[in-house]
Amino acid sequence: MTEDSKTEVIASTSAGTSANGQEPSSADGMHRRHWLTAAVAVSAGVAGAFVAWQKFQPIGASDEAVQNFWTFEFDQPDGGRLSLKALQGKPLLVNFWATWCPPCIEELPLIDAFYKANQAKSVQVIGLAVDQPSMVKRYLAQKPLSFPVGLAGVSGTELGISLGNAESVLPFSLLFDSKGRLLTQKTGKLDQKDLDAWLKMIV
Repeated sequence: MTEDSKTEVIASTSAGTSANGQEPSSADGMHRRHWLTAAVAVSAGVAGAFVAWQKFQPIGASDEAVQNFWTFEFDQPDGGRLSLKALQGKPLLVNFWATWCPPCIEELPLIDAFYKANQAKSVQVIGLAVDQPSMVKRYLAQKPLSFPVGLAGVSGTELGISLGNAESVLPFSLLFDSKGRLLTQKTGKLDQKDLDAWLKMIV
């Protein structure tokens, strides 16, 4: 190759043409940039969703908080009193809910069916309504539940936080064994798989 030829190749390459004489397509470059941008956006979205999911997951509750849980008493919609201490000695599922919470309302029939199906196995269920008493009574008059409900109100929010629901998410559910120990928690709506798995932990 002559010096002049070498000069032509170098000049062509620096101008954006390959040594074999083929010019890169501007459309190809745009496509590559598009896919790179999309990949970065998807990665950021996945990372953001994971951070958000992690943020709302329940944290562990201290032994003191669990022991304190059993000291609570709540008024009931029918005028009685719900003593948590009286429930010790048998497995207990606790569900924090409210009438203004759509996922709560959606899961209540499932929890009620779970209670009916396992009551004979000494499985207990209670609902703690973080809501105005009048709203809870109105809801239960239309759609009664088989398990006891406590009118927890604002104190229910504080109790939930102490038991690991740091972001006060509803619904929030917990499972205790027959010795009063906290076995597991879940923020968000329970499904049948959750209930089946929880039942295996206590029966």
